[in-house]
Amino acid sequence: MASTFIAHGAAGYDHYMGRWSRRLAPLFLDFAGAAAGERVVDVGCGTGSLSLALVERSAVTAVEAIDFEADFVAALQARIGTHPITARQGDACSLPFADASFDRALSLLVLHFVSDAQQAAHEMRRVVRPGGIVAVSVWDTYGGMPSQRIFWDTVTAIEPSADGRRAAAMFRPATQPGDLPALLSRAGLTDARETLLTIRMEFADFEDYWQPLLTAQGNLGQFVEGLAAPIRARVTEAVRAAYLSGRPDGPRSFASVAWAARGVVPG
Repeated sequence: MASTFIAHGAAGYDHYMGRWSRRLAPLFLDFAGAAAGERVVDVGCGTGSLSLALVERSAVTAVEAIDFEADFVAALQARIGTHPITARQGDACSLPFADASFDRALSLLVLHFVSDAQQAAHEMRRVVRPGGIVAVSVWDTYGGMPSQRIFWDTVTAIEPSADGRRAAAMFRPATQPGDLPALLSRAGLTDARETLLTIRMEFADFEDYWQPLLTAQGNLGQFVEGLAAPIRARVTEAVRAAYLSGRPDGPRSFASVAWAARGVVPG
């Protein structure tokens, strides 16, 4: 099944979202856990933020990393070095692994972009041994991403036809309170619980905030790219004004919140 994330190359992804996932990965691992000697699968590895954090923090035996995007897999393969990571292209909804072949299945900032998040959760449960852990995380897209709300709320005030796109971006699958533990419970996991993870993302100036959108990465980028030139210019200036908020251009810092949940594969 296809991913719903709109990607245009590993370098653009790293500039747009990779820098966020690198900050979130350690907090997620604190919650998800990892133990020496474990075999772990990283579902939707992107360019490797979670896989690399995992092997740098824990003496795991092996990490199997998969992602739908071949460019992302190639980028991770170039970074593996001597780490016990194997990266391959694959589908979160049909994992290419045998039943009960891992101690832990982890997925960072992926399930809200998967075409069938419930099927992906079932697959993660399937490949983890009894007593093992499945842990997942997604952005709190409606209530926890003010840097994106600046964009969508400003754009929709200028271009009302964007309202449907805003709704789709704000209410992605599995991003509301209680969604993730319910997803894991339906997949047959026990003791499913959730928490909130918070990072801060700094931008050097407006261009550092705005430029990644122009690479057409993700839903925001695709929308900006598709605007007529006059509307795009109006949107740019309005979003710039919202970012500046009456002060000179320069650094800004935004809290960014993610939901995380974990459950146990029953024995």
